[in-house]
Amino acid sequence: MSPITHFLTSWLVANIGDLEVKEQAAITLAGVTPDLDGVGIVAEYLTRESDRPLEWYSNYHHVLGHNLVFGLLAAGAALAFSKRRWKTSALCFVSFHIHLLCDLAGSRGPDGFQWPIKYLFPLSSTFQLSWNGQWELNAWPNFALTAAALLLTLQLAFKRGRSPLAIFSRSADQAVVKALRDRFRKSV
Repeated sequence: MSPITHFLTSWLVANIGDLEVKEQAAITLAGVTPDLDGVGIVAEYLTRESDRPLEWYSNYHHVLGHNLVFGLLAAGAALAFSKRRWKTSALCFVSFHIHLLCDLAGSRGPDGFQWPIKYLFPLSSTFQLSWNGQWELNAWPNFALTAAALLLTLQLAFKRGRSPLAIFSRSADQAVVKALRDRFRKSV
């Protein structure tokens, strides 16, 4: 799934219960950061014509950040640094696993390659999660899921007075919430 979908679904998980912005940020990041293992695409692209191309994306995407150890590290960081430690940690773990579930459902490449997830890496490279019904990254279910997550996010921002922008900028968040309320208050 796309980073936008991961971001929005993670933000929705972060809105379970009454949490502070920093705790919501941690939960949202736990659902997005697994894809940091995809930054190897830059090195792979830049070295593709060389004598010794770096296949960092091909070899490590859905490996380094898409495993139980990474999920436990994200949850452990939240446990160590959050005000509501156990709740934030548990929701980080859930958010991380929703990321994996979304990737299992809708990340097949245009060439038909399914990204298996080495869930027990680095403890074991043989156990892999995959689903033979995985749809392509650009398939309609991914667009539908993103649209649904966006609509729910906007509804939460309207009702609760906080959007995902609160993670980055309080003033931008307030501007979005105000715009939503000014536009839709009369219709509700």
